[in-house]
Amino acid sequence: MNYELFFVPLQRKQTTKMKKILLLLVLGVGCWVFAHAENYPYRSDYLWLTVPDHADWLYKVGEKAKVEVSFYLYGMPQDVEVSYEIGPDMMPATSTGKVRLKNGRATIDMGTMKKPGFLDLRLTVEGDQTTPPAARKTDQTTPPAAPLLLRRGIRYQHHVKVGFSPEQLKPYTKNPADFDAFWKANLDEARKTPLHVDCKKVEDYCTDETDMYLLKIKYDKRHSIYAYLSKPKKQGKYPMVLCPPGAGIKTIKEPMRNLYYAQNGFIRLEMEIHGLNPEMTDEQFKEITTAFDYENGYLTNGLDDRDNYYMKHVYVACVRAIDYLCSLPDWDGKNVFVQGGSQGGALSLITAGLDSRVTACVANHPALSDMAGYLDNRAGGYPHFNRLSHMLTPEKVETMAYFDVVNFARRITCPVYLTWGYNDNVCPPTTSYIVWNIITAPKESLITPVNEHWTTTETNYSQMLWLKKQVTD
Repeated sequence: MNYELFFVPLQRKQTTKMKKILLLLVLGVGCWVFAHAENYPYRSDYLWLTVPDHADWLYKVGEKAKVEVSFYLYGMPQDVEVSYEIGPDMMPATSTGKVRLKNGRATIDMGTMKKPGFLDLRLTVEGDQTTPPAARKTDQTTPPAAPLLLRRGIRYQHHVKVGFSPEQLKPYTKNPADFDAFWKANLDEARKTPLHVDCKKVEDYCTDETDMYLLKIKYDKRHSIYAYLSKPKKQGKYPMVLCPPGAGIKTIKEPMRNLYYAQNGFIRLEMEIHGLNPEMTDEQFKEITTAFDYENGYLTNGLDDRDNYYMKHVYVACVRAIDYLCSLPDWDGKNVFVQGGSQGGALSLITAGLDSRVTACVANHPALSDMAGYLDNRAGGYPHFNRLSHMLTPEKVETMAYFDVVNFARRITCPVYLTWGYNDNVCPPTTSYIVWNIITAPKESLITPVNEHWTTTETNYSQMLWLKKQVTD
């Protein structure tokens, strides 16, 4: 169909060339994967290896965990002194110690936990040590190994988390009695305003197989979002995928990085949540973002009152985006998917819990999950309100319950595919397990213990393949 005729035009100054876009796409994906892999940095002189004595990094409550630690410089094991501390996930240390590596390795006893959760082993090598390589045999043909000097003033750090009966973790967040009525009323109010969509085909982002459109969607009396819609060129009926964004005061960058969805027969809507036009200049964007006070400050905006909280219109926007996708004439009439990571993973689960039209959900390490969990003397979810003054008051905690992922997850009925890592300090494994445990719908997981707050391009692609398997005729 001709999308330019179907919607009100949105003017766009087209300056970016396809060749440049594709080059940035390749470089951006590569840099994203490596830049976020903190435990195994790309092109680094040093490398930590931490190997728990259980292959899956999981133990029963009361069972002791031991971790073999190795430290390498230029690929050679080093006999250095390692300082360590051990503490519950995202919580202060409960024990500390030091150990000198022998032949480049040592085993640290992490102890155990008396209740379900995760322990974090945090390791440090101070950079003022002269480090003879671990002992090795030499002969006359082998030059003697010179001592290696770690950079003074640099702290070489690493951590590894192991779990203790995490399948027994339960949320601290309460389930409000009027939760469903609250959200029904807000969605009903938003739907009194008809959707208004401005649309422009973005030729620079189109290929021989796919088309791309920039949309501005006004979904209630006050608010709009921007989104990129990608779709196959070939006429047909297709499943829909909504992709909400990760956290941040940002707009959509590199919309072609997930073009493989359209290439595999999906219509995909990648949205932002702040009404920020992706065509703004950097200068314009900087001016606007300063109004949010500080990075991700919107997540605290209006938290004293559920009716004034910033994220209320964001959650409504996600459901209204589904309204839009289901209005398109080339929707197949059956399949509606949501997919995202971090805040985007949270919004995917939230949308699946709010909207029964969603037929499958993919989420990576969801944020906004059991956010008040710190009041139970354990890890809570991003954005970690315990780090800010006067954020875990009774009034704010009451509001959080209406916006916490756990209360949407318990209402999901469609299949869910959830991915998370244990070393994540942004969306910790404690809260990801709590979300997983409370979902009663059909569910599958990909647990990647070594991962911090990242997934690989291979994992992301495999999630698209999982969604293909969920398509019904």
